[in-house]
This record gives sequence, C-alpha cells and structure tokens, in this order.
Amino acid sequence: MLPLNLPKYAAKVIRREGKPFIWDPIRKKFVALTPEEWVRQHFVNYLMTGKGYPAGLLANEVTVKLNGTSKRCDTVVYDRYLSPLAIVEYKAPHIEITHNVFDQIVRYNMALHVRYLIVSNGLRHFCCKVNYEERTYDFLEDIPPYQML
Repeated sequence: MLPLNLPKYAAKVIRREGKPFIWDPIRKKFVALTPEEWVRQHFVNYLMTGKGYPAGLLANEVTVKLNGTSKRCDTVVYDRYLSPLAIVEYKAPHIEITHNVFDQIVRYNMALHVRYLIVSNGLRHFCCKVNYEERTYDFLEDIPPYQML
C-alpha cells in the first residue's frame, strides 16, 4: 500500500484465501484491505492517538437514511451523549478531493446535522466547521483535537 501523509502505525494485516484484510479496531474485525480502507485505518488511528478521539465514540460504516435510500458514512464521531459531532469521508489516495466529494459528505450531513465535516484521501485532509445559524462553513487549518469539538 502507498505511504500516506499520516502517522505510521503497526497495522494488523492478514491474508485469507490470498486476499489482504486489515484489523478494524472500531468494528473489532478484519475487513477487506482496499486503498480506501488503508486510508480509513490510518486516519482513525491518527484521530485516536494523535487527536485524543475515544475509540468508543467512533463508528465506521454508519448507515443513514436519506431521501428514502440508505447511505453509509465512512466514520462518524460522537460526543459523550452519543450525538453525532463529525462525519469523516475517505477516498483512496489516487482519488482527488473535489467539490463532488464535499457534496457527498454534505448530503450525509442532511441526516446527521454535525458540526464538523472531514475529508481525507490519506495525502490531503480537509476539515470544515458548519455554522447552521449563518448557513456557512469555514475550513480549518487542522483537524481539531477531540476536546475542542
């Protein structure tokens, strides 16, 4: 897998029937190792070890209902009362982060109404804070530590 612009960690990778799988500590199981999953696991590790996000307040592959269809948020961050605080969308490193990627996460947010939207392809990371009163959002310089959400 490609090196990422994220801290390295000792990912648990195994092979089953010739295919690679990576341990997801949030879902507590091995999942197929795709380029996007490689980004997810590194980014989740970064959130937990570098930004103080509690593992128990992160969820991967969260299903939301939107206009009568089911969609999956890559990662949702919750507060201590289990209200959603942030949505994180991952792309494979070769996928450019465009306006369309942000449109996708904004659609998911129609169901969750979080304060923070984060997008990463493992090389570039973007975070914006939503201001519902003014109907705007501001891009932040960095991903905030959990205690600042």
